[in-house]
Amino acid sequence: MSSMVVPKNGSKLLGRPLGEKFILASASPRRQELLRRLILEFEVIPSDINEACLDDETPAKYVSRIAGEKARAVIGNAAVPERAHCWVLAADTSVILDEVILGKPEDAEQARWMLTQLQGRQHEVLTGICLLNPARAIDMVETIRTEVWMKALSPVEVESYIGTGEPFDKAGGYAIQGLAGRFIEKIDGSYTNVIGLPIERLTEMFQEFGIVTN
Repeated sequence: MSSMVVPKNGSKLLGRPLGEKFILASASPRRQELLRRLILEFEVIPSDINEACLDDETPAKYVSRIAGEKARAVIGNAAVPERAHCWVLAADTSVILDEVILGKPEDAEQARWMLTQLQGRQHEVLTGICLLNPARAIDMVETIRTEVWMKALSPVEVESYIGTGEPFDKAGGYAIQGLAGRFIEKIDGSYTNVIGLPIERLTEMFQEFGIVTN
């Protein structure tokens, strides 16, 4: 299933080379909203891949591999051969604590455990990004890192936050752009990277390839 996304308000940065479609290989509303800051219009085509971590795979290698596989899964759809002439962007974001990947909690118990581990400590957020355009022989994969410090939380704060339901579709069990923003003491790196797309780095890449202009 795919959908066309067009920003509601006119943007200055935005455009794409004539005749080349842009595809976001993600169903994440947060990534779609972030990409609207850079691209005038794009198509959303979620990829369907196995996102299990491989044995002895580091978090950085994991997010970059998953981002690449998501993008190539969309490009590789033989039923839509014209995708070889499209731009495809895919991303994968993980919260990392002590080199352990914290995924999306499946229930309140997992959310409670993640928040308890993260509170009062520093952790990392890694986003692997892949930008493909087979017709131009472009296949770029990068990993962007942001350090995040979460304040100490009381059990009441943890339980109250879990009760909002916000943690359950978020890596690490929290959303920096949502109610959990008040838990964050500081960050070092890209704020939008923590949400799901490093806009600063994507702007550089898009300008380099003429996808957007200054």
